[in-house]
Amino acid sequence: MPVLRKTEYTGRITWLGHVPADRGLQAQPIDRLDLGFAGVSGGRHEGENRASCVRVKNLYSQGTEIRNVRQLTVLSEEELAQIAADMGMDRLDPAHLGATIVLRGIPDFTFVPPSSRLQGQDGVTLTVDMENRPCVLPGREIEKDHAGFGARFKPAAQNRRGITAWVERPGSLSLGGELTLFVPDQRAWAP
Repeated sequence: MPVLRKTEYTGRITWLGHVPADRGLQAQPIDRLDLGFAGVSGGRHEGENRASCVRVKNLYSQGTEIRNVRQLTVLSEEELAQIAADMGMDRLDPAHLGATIVLRGIPDFTFVPPSSRLQGQDGVTLTVDMENRPCVLPGREIEKDHAGFGARFKPAAQNRRGITAWVERPGSLSLGGELTLFVPDQRAWAP
């Protein structure tokens, strides 16, 4: 029996972005994304390793070199719409959130299990690290273009911020392409 089970869910790529290493969080919309083992070439989160941050402060002192499992930020189009509605906005631009990929069609996306895989038709494969918890940085980007809305992001994005992921098998992604969800074939942890 396979360790990763193919699900009935496939996400269609509705948005792709590149966050340059020297430009803060703001992503630039693009039509195609070429992924290597280090993630997006020239991207903010490029690299096979990275310095540890506050997300793992209970494990390492800040700045300790660790494996980079945050190469990509993947969001759900449906969850973005819910965030925007709760913020009182018609639409939330994924560029403000530093998004790499936006998918449509995978329900409860932010909570797909860690170690799940998203695989493209040509074999490009992304491994899900974990939920990408809301922080204040996207709110600052939103505030620049939509005064008075930035502070609304963090509470509205709770449980809807998508996931972080890393490249397991390099390849390319294009707008309109699809990624199929594979989940670990194991029971939930029950200590």
